[in-house]
Parts: sequence; C-alpha cells; structure tokens
Amino acid sequence: MSFRGIGLFKHMRVADNIAVTLRLRGWQASEIETRVAEMLDMVDLPQDYASRFPHMLSGGQRKRVGVARAIAARPRIVLMDEPLGALDPVTRDSLGSSYRDLHDRFGMTTLMVTHDIQEAALMADRIVVMKNGRILADDSSHALMMGSGSDDPDVTALMEVPRRQAERIAALAASNGPASA
Repeated sequence: MSFRGIGLFKHMRVADNIAVTLRLRGWQASEIETRVAEMLDMVDLPQDYASRFPHMLSGGQRKRVGVARAIAARPRIVLMDEPLGALDPVTRDSLGSSYRDLHDRFGMTTLMVTHDIQEAALMADRIVVMKNGRILADDSSHALMMGSGSDDPDVTALMEVPRRQAERIAALAASNGPASA
C-alpha cells in the first residue's frame, strides 16, 4: 500500500523503509540489499539516498520511497491513496508516468483512490466514480472521457472538467493570450 501521508518511518533510513516488507516476508539480507538498490533505480532515486532519513528528502522523493516500499516485495495488487497529492505539477507528472510504467512492466493491479479526475484518466485503464458510497459509473477511462460511460449528470460534469481544461490550454497556446473561462 502507498499511503496519502506517505507513512515512512521517520527513525529509519530510506533503505530500511524500503526493506520493511521484505524483512517481514523473510527475505535474506543479501536479497534485501540487492532489491533496495533495484527499487531506488526503479523510482529514479540515486543510490546514496539509501542512507538518508525521510526528513532529508523532498515531498516527491518521499513519495518515490513510498512507492518503492509498496512494490518492493513484488505484490500483484497495490493500493494507493491519493498517491500524487500535494506534489508540484512537474513531480506529479513525472511520478505518475514512472508509476504507470512500473505498473505495466510488472503486470500489477493498482487500486488508486484520487479526487483528481485528470490524474485518474491519465493513469487508469478503468475508472469507478463514486458519490456518497454509491457507484455512479464503472467503465474504461476512454469511454468515460468520451462521454459514453455514463448518463449520470455528476459523472458527465466530472468528466467534462479535463476536456474543458484541455480546450482552454489549446486556445491559450493558439492565441498567445489568456484563454477565456
């Protein structure tokens, strides 16, 4: 699981945070050391970060360590709670793309909770839209983005947001001036 608040152990170095699940699952020390090095590479962190404490890292770097810990033991299913929340746009994009690549490479199933529909559309194969504990829509990202996945007005309004934003950005780029709302 990758937690919204990251959930790293403050008293443990990065390597030890990544290795927690591996130790609990009985991996040998040499296997753990190798796997921690692999995980740092996979999440684009330098090897020397293994000896740092979480407070020495930026928010995006801590999120990367959290992802590394979540997938270190090669799970088939990863749960992510607001995995990219509170990150700057460049880090969000980079980490989202990196995670999606890892997800595809290892054939994992990821259940991600997010309030950011653009993030969901860009990262997910399938989106389930819920409101008040009730499922309003459950379809492919493509179907929902194209407006064919649901007749529910709340779902329509939600899926309209990234389309409207993309249109405003395209208008801004084409006109060299502010886009109208």
